[in-house]
Amino acid sequence: MKVDVQPGLYVVAVSGGVDSMALLHALANQPDLKLIAAHFDHGIRSDSHLDRQLVQHASEQYGIPFVYHEGNLGPAASEDVARRARYEFLHNVRRASGAKAIITAHHHNDALETAVLNMLRGTNRKGLTALRSRTNIHRPILHIAKDDIRRYAQDQGLVWREDSTNTDIRLLRNYIRHKILPQLAPEDRQRLGEVIKRMHQVNDDLDEQLLHFLHLQSKGGTVDRRQFNRLSHAVSREVMAAWLRQQGIRDFDQKTLERLVVAGKTFFPGAIVDVQKGVKMRIHKTYLALEHPDR
Repeated sequence: MKVDVQPGLYVVAVSGGVDSMALLHALANQPDLKLIAAHFDHGIRSDSHLDRQLVQHASEQYGIPFVYHEGNLGPAASEDVARRARYEFLHNVRRASGAKAIITAHHHNDALETAVLNMLRGTNRKGLTALRSRTNIHRPILHIAKDDIRRYAQDQGLVWREDSTNTDIRLLRNYIRHKILPQLAPEDRQRLGEVIKRMHQVNDDLDEQLLHFLHLQSKGGTVDRRQFNRLSHAVSREVMAAWLRQQGIRDFDQKTLERLVVAGKTFFPGAIVDVQKGVKMRIHKTYLALEHPDR
């Protein structure tokens, strides 16, 4: 299995499943990489400690440093809570070790599942391309299908553990994995993958234009309200979303975005609108400004 990663030190997220165990094996055989195997025990399943033991044993075999954390989230923890806790741990390890980035084992099937999941949730254009590599998170096997990863693991004689929660179709992602995507013909899956690939480029181009628009605004991270009001509603939403992300606000939903756009265009000067977590948007006659509680 070919995994293209630039030389350096990386934190590899290893759950103990077939995908991450195959990734760890492939990376361990590249002499120009320094790795730290990081395992987050969510504490959702009663047997999750066995996952940690498996990853620790494999790391010792490869001569790779191993770190783990017990989340003790409990069986009622949601997928979103588990994801946030896992990435908080991984980023803590990355910062503490001085690693270049985190490497995850997300593959082509994951990208398709995430795109469908986000479409069903009604997310914006970025939902189609949410699963991608970023500055401090590398996903080098997004082009590889799940079946190919499993074949690699079998050919190499690797040992892994199956997460029993992955078969619970009450979870939307699992329902998509086991009920929706299997209904698609191979050519349909290929077309969906091509749509996602094209959207990567479209989103990159749009993001560049939005940043250019924001760069031309008044200094201090504000938005010119007169220019904002001239934009169509759809474009205003994209500008608002880009502005929020630029100001370090990322966990907003479509309802919040709509509310802020309407307020920015229609509220009287002097109005203050809650954004999230103490952040507020103050509406002036000629510009919009964000006020952070810690600034």
